[in-house]
Amino acid sequence: MTATLEKADDQKPSSSWKDRSELGICALLAVLGVLVLVDAIRIPTDFAQRGPVGPKAVPILVGGLLLLTAALLVRDVLRGGRGEAEGGEDIDLTAPSDWRTVLLLSASFLANAALIGVVGFPISGAILFWGAAYALGSRNFVRDPLIAAALSIVTFVLFNNLLGVPLPGGPLMEVL
Repeated sequence: MTATLEKADDQKPSSSWKDRSELGICALLAVLGVLVLVDAIRIPTDFAQRGPVGPKAVPILVGGLLLLTAALLVRDVLRGGRGEAEGGEDIDLTAPSDWRTVLLLSASFLANAALIGVVGFPISGAILFWGAAYALGSRNFVRDPLIAAALSIVTFVLFNNLLGVPLPGGPLMEVL
């Protein structure tokens, strides 16, 4: 009998906002979807139209999918669905945050943003990739910068030459 009562208590719909906090995420997704759609509609199509699919197609698709996700999540939450609590399967939830790693990664990103216009993407990208590898624990001071430089140059060539997305080349512009 008590098992039946406990089961009935678990199935009662909750009326408190605390139990429906996922609705905040739904609202955030909906606002983001509307913003993406509004910005997508404002994109002029004459500057980059290359074929039947223009520059508006992907942003409109993403905005629509954000709104659809928000609507489906609202339906799920109102029907009693709840997000699963974080289990921390391979991490220790009682351990403090590793702020050193976060700060080193942030410094790498900020250095890339500050240097990309001055020294170009190949050099600033190499600094970003090497800084990220260092922040995440790699301490090979010969291999890491070489891999970072190669990865940065390959990324530059792929975006600049093959995809047609111009990246600042800096002093290496004439070399590549």
